[in-house]
Amino acid sequence: MNELIGRLIDLAFAEDIGDGDHTTLSSIPATATGKSRLLIKEAGVLAGVEIAKEIFHRFDPAMKVEVFINDGAEVKPGDIVMVVEGKVQSLLQTERLMLNVMQRMSGIATMTRHYVKQLEGTNTRVLDTRKTTPGMRMLEKEAVRIGGGVNHRIGLFDMILLKDNHVDFAGGIDKAITRVREYLKEKGKDLKIEIEVRNFDELQQVLNRGGVDRIMLDNFSPADTRKAVEMIAGRYETESSGGITFDTLRDYAGTGVDFISAGALTHSVKGLDMSFKAV
Repeated sequence: MNELIGRLIDLAFAEDIGDGDHTTLSSIPATATGKSRLLIKEAGVLAGVEIAKEIFHRFDPAMKVEVFINDGAEVKPGDIVMVVEGKVQSLLQTERLMLNVMQRMSGIATMTRHYVKQLEGTNTRVLDTRKTTPGMRMLEKEAVRIGGGVNHRIGLFDMILLKDNHVDFAGGIDKAITRVREYLKEKGKDLKIEIEVRNFDELQQVLNRGGVDRIMLDNFSPADTRKAVEMIAGRYETESSGGITFDTLRDYAGTGVDFISAGALTHSVKGLDMSFKAV
């Protein structure tokens, strides 16, 4: 399991339990055992089952988890995802963290699947962004993957993405690309380079300069995107970003662009409704 996810789970328990769940500790005998089941209350795409198992086992290795529906499945109200058996104190103390994670991840997977289905029949794939909940990025990006989307860079460390501010502060496109390539050579790093362009003048500068792997077309209309994709002519990967809504997805996909990045997959998603109740 990813070390960051383990640290996130530990931090979340520290945040929630503090010096003890005094409600549970005072009302439930330490020896009491029982079962709870995870019940779906809203249609969507399930995500977070594997993380839920880790949450239970990290808190109490003796808890037994029987899974009936796995990550990526389409679920409906009344579906039972899993039954968990163990100390009642453990069931009660892990309930909220498990639900918070599964509801959030399932909401993201559901939204992503919605976007992916809208792009069916095209060669365009939907990407996530860094517009994630601080600390929960690994889980949210995993939910995008479960929903059928493609992960963009995980953070600032695994890809070069020269955005408008980088270009402006660096003194222009040519200087920005040159500095990046020198830096990567000096550090012995092999990272993909993407650059954002805001207009056709900047696009032409990138085409003249070269030395990148992907070009991001920022706030281009579908008509301008089509023209830009034709100018790039398969030399570099292409990505559309900015101002794209669910309703305009097909218009952009029709331009032949390789990727569409959508912050909406993670930054404003509603959690999928579910409950964890005693059997």
